[in-house]
Amino acid sequence: MTSSNGQTPVRQPDSGLSYVPVGWLIFVMAWSVYGLVVALPMFGEQGLPERVFYLIYGGLAVDVITILWGLYLLGLAFGRSSRFPRHFIIWQVATIIWVVFRQAYVLAVPDFVFSAQALLVTGIEIAIGVLCIYLLRRGSGAEHVYAGPATESPSMFVSIAAALLGIILGAVVGAVAGFAAGSVIADVTSMSCFEGACGYFAALIGLAGLVVGGIGGGILAVWLVHRRRRKPLG
Repeated sequence: MTSSNGQTPVRQPDSGLSYVPVGWLIFVMAWSVYGLVVALPMFGEQGLPERVFYLIYGGLAVDVITILWGLYLLGLAFGRSSRFPRHFIIWQVATIIWVVFRQAYVLAVPDFVFSAQALLVTGIEIAIGVLCIYLLRRGSGAEHVYAGPATESPSMFVSIAAALLGIILGAVVGAVAGFAAGSVIADVTSMSCFEGACGYFAALIGLAGLVVGGIGGGILAVWLVHRRRRKPLG
């Protein structure tokens, strides 16, 4: 496409799809928080094969890395940094490698049962990841959205410390608020407490509040750290 004088090329404006990777990043981080909450109680469990625990421990480590790395990427995205597309692509490639390795491990180890549904979910994860890489490729228009100049970003230590504090505070507030909301809902709806049903419901809402609060607190903390005006490098 050219301008009216027929000489100057005009770039197509970004359609907004370059924000899809940010949404996907937040979803993956939320799923990682959920994975941590579900898997942590399994520490000390007896009876499971060692090869199963290897995958569980590896998954926990990847979840922690995903959350911290993702918070750093969100800081770049919130600042519309020109470094975001490249750093996101690196993260996404690493994530795809882990997903492929995890699925190959499950298929190769006889202690796991084959699941077509799990295989389908893995395929969807990879497909969305590849799509996000495509949306942030050079010439996609994302460079006009994430066009902030290189700046003196907060140190990695500051970003991680703020993220951890935000996650902890957010998780505590979310869990308390969720449990309280669940208790109120159970009372208002006259939910049966037979065999602790109302308590389980309140705990489930509290767990959801913990996940949402942890992610929200971490994102808010990183945004507050990165939002202050910074000097360009050089």
